[in-house]
Formats: sequence, structure tokens, C-alpha cells
Amino acid sequence: MAGPLAGLKVVEAGGIGPAPFCAMVLADLGAQVVQVTRLKAVQSPFDIPGRGRQRVALDLRSPEGRDAALALASHADILIEGFRPGVMERLGLGPDVCMKHNPRLIYGRMTGWGQTGPLAAAAGHDINYLALSGALHAIGRPDEPPIPPLNLVGDYGGGAMLMAVGVLSALHERSVSGMGQVIDAAMSDGAALLSSLFYGMTAAGTWSAGRGENHLDGGAHFYNTYRCADGKYLSVAASEEKFYAQLIKLCDIEDPLFAGQWDRSRWPMLKARLADMFLLRSRDEWCAMAAGLDVCIAPVLDWSEAPAHAHNRARSTFVSVDGVTQPAPAPRFSRTPAAMPQPSVAATDEVLGQWGVAQELIDAARAAVPG
Repeated sequence: MAGPLAGLKVVEAGGIGPAPFCAMVLADLGAQVVQVTRLKAVQSPFDIPGRGRQRVALDLRSPEGRDAALALASHADILIEGFRPGVMERLGLGPDVCMKHNPRLIYGRMTGWGQTGPLAAAAGHDINYLALSGALHAIGRPDEPPIPPLNLVGDYGGGAMLMAVGVLSALHERSVSGMGQVIDAAMSDGAALLSSLFYGMTAAGTWSAGRGENHLDGGAHFYNTYRCADGKYLSVAASEEKFYAQLIKLCDIEDPLFAGQWDRSRWPMLKARLADMFLLRSRDEWCAMAAGLDVCIAPVLDWSEAPAHAHNRARSTFVSVDGVTQPAPAPRFSRTPAAMPQPSVAATDEVLGQWGVAQELIDAARAAVPG
């Protein structure tokens, strides 16, 4: 294993969404991750968030599966699960049981609403957690419904990435105390935390509650996306005065109305003027013209275009694994770089034995798996 987390042992109770993504990040950075799955499933090369695991099929509802999973947890540094509150306890694998066998275990619990509160047991998905945080209300165009920002903010930003911060913070604290602890990572909490800047601006009276009325939500002409002559889009983020001056230069604008950059009453009109301007050339023509200017412009690339961009190629931002193009591990480390990600594989008896799972437990657990 390579990467800064080499030697770290992680058990992942299989699920969907943010918990697997968090496990992928840990695996990318060198952790040895064993994913416990319900069925004897074949890993798909298209399941990119599922990469880098050693998978073992266990029926956690059976005593044999539970005992094998408990043996894994007894030798793990971190356990990650993404079930509703109480599910792992009903399976006999809650934190009290696991940490009785392994007091140094860091037990990460990923849910939408958290382990406590009136919604703790309620169903939900990314957009629901984002809605409750206040963030979803702010995303979209004026007089239109809020727009789901994929599942990047709730599942992955507020959920998976903060779970990673949580378990690694607990790992650091364990080096002092010698004790593990439970991490309660709620996507609704995380989405709220990601909104800290906007709560501050709202309190200061510098952020409007209306969608598309502010300088970072599409309200401003200098921070927006524009359609070009070829139907493709350009992103413009010329917020600071020096960047705005370069934008005016790029577009060869002489209209004195553009001098009032922060006059909100002018924004709708100036957006319309810029929209007409950008329709005069193709997206790539505008990018070529902007080359060498400090103007904060970038092409809006689709999934197929992004890996082919010269900057992404130069940095190897994308790699190919089994013929499937996918993002490379991030961030990057000077002394302990991450290895090329690999597809998940079935955990061998030897690997499970290294985790302290007795052969008779392995055999009994495999026999109990349906299918």
C-alpha cells in the first residue's frame, strides 16, 4: 500500500452514498479497507466510488456473519457505517459491542439527520438534508424553484468529507488518549457547516434571501455563466477590481455603466449586455482570447471534455482504471504519494486471517451468505 494512510485498517459496512465515498477517499490515500457487503456481488468497473476495497460477503443478520464482522472490527482502526440509527445495534454490531472488543476503535456513523433529534429515524436523501440546512433555498435562479446541486453538497461535501475529517481527527486524538470514540456525522449538520460564509453575510445584511440576487449565486454580471456562439458555456468570476478590469478589456467594453460593478440595480442590465457579447464568439475562442489575462474565466466542460483539457492532462487529474476514466486520488502528498487506484477485489482467506478472522469463522460466514 502507498499513501499517507498506509497501514491504517478500515472496515466499511456496505451502503450507498456518502459512506462508500468516504471509504474510497481513505482507500485512495493508502488505508486498507475491507468492505462488508450483503451479497456475493461482482465489482463493476463503473462503480468508481467503490474502488480500492477488499470485499467480503457477509450476511450480518446471521450469527456467523455477525461474528466474522466483529472479528474484523476487533482488529480495525476505523469502522464506517451508513445505516439509520439503531440498525447496527440490532445487528449486534453497535459501537458499545464493537468497542468492548476494541477500545481503540474509531466508529464513524454516517446518517442524514444524525443519531439524535426528532428526524433521526426519518427517511431522506441528499436534497432533503440540504433543504433543512438552509443551503438549498439559496441555489437557483430568481422566480424558479431551487435547483439540486447534484449530490455534491449533502452526500459528499457535508457528509463524506466531514466524516473523513472526523475519523482522522479522532485518530489523531487517539494517539494522545489511546482511546477510540464514536463520530456522529450528519449530512444535515455538514451542509449547514458548509454554509457558514452565507450565514455570516446574512447576519451582516450583505446577503439577500432571494435566489439569484447576490454576487455568488448568479445575481451579478461578473460572477456567472454565459452561453457562447457554439452553444457551449463560459464561467466568469471577475469579482475583484483587477479581474473585473481585465474582463472589461477582454470584452472591449467602453460603456461607462460597467464602471458601477457593485451597483446591484445595474446587474440585470449588465448581465444582459454581457450575454449578448459572449454570443459573438465560441467558447474556445473566448478562452483563447483570455489566455494570458488575469480575468478568472474558464470553459464549462462536460464529463467527456474535462479529462481531455490540457491542464487536467498535465496534472494527471484523471486516470484510467480498467479502461474507465475517473478522477485520480486527491489531495497530493510530497513524501507519501497515493498509488494508482485499483478496482475492488474479493478479500482472500489470507487477508481475512491477517485481520484476525479465524478460518472456521470465515468458512461459516461464507456458508451463511445467500446466493
